[in-house]
Amino acid sequence: MASALEICGLTVAYGRTEAVSGIDIVVPKGRVVCLIGANGAGKTSTMRAISGLLRPRAGTIRLDGQDITGLPPHVIAGMGLIQVPEGRQIFAELTVAENLALGAWLVSDRAEIARRQEAILARFPRLRERLAQLAGSMSGGEQQMLALGRALMADPQILLLDEPSMGLAPLFVDEIFTIIQSLKNEGTTILLVEQNASAALEVADDAYVIETGRIVLHGPAATLAEDPAVAAAYLGG
Repeated sequence: MASALEICGLTVAYGRTEAVSGIDIVVPKGRVVCLIGANGAGKTSTMRAISGLLRPRAGTIRLDGQDITGLPPHVIAGMGLIQVPEGRQIFAELTVAENLALGAWLVSDRAEIARRQEAILARFPRLRERLAQLAGSMSGGEQQMLALGRALMADPQILLLDEPSMGLAPLFVDEIFTIIQSLKNEGTTILLVEQNASAALEVADDAYVIETGRIVLHGPAATLAEDPAVAAAYLGG
């Protein structure tokens, strides 16, 4: 199976402290891969290095076979790798419509932008009701939907989701994972970082477990979900 994203020997450091130490991850096209681990294990540092927000100390990152290691974030985004960051990071003082429009910043065809926005609003009916509302006045769950919608406006080749359920009420958590499942069913390639390991393993095809910056387990998500060590550490087993 062809790889959409291939990470080899990735090392990320803050000064002398290594947050990620020589990890390998492969995300095949059309599949959902999750990366699970405790706080401080290196999950977000990995995502930030992939999207260009951090420059790796070592290793390579390939998008559809092309080396993107160390490229600026806007160049990587323009190549189709789009991240929904931890904490959503929507533009609170802009409207929902303006936030969505920013997701299509590379698209000049107004008809195409309108088509994409209509598809997003069909997927997220709450956003249609709030197009003129300031994004910062919405609930956390609605803001997460907006962050997802903004990313999808870019028509991504691969979607990076960093802790999409963090801080959300249980009802919104269920809704977010229903959306991720629907994206998976449509063939969207996703790398998912998530502390809700049970939900992540349920929706993912493949999974990696990271501890103190190193990959300690990987394999089919269903297999890892049944692993006693994974259950004890991450699934409350």
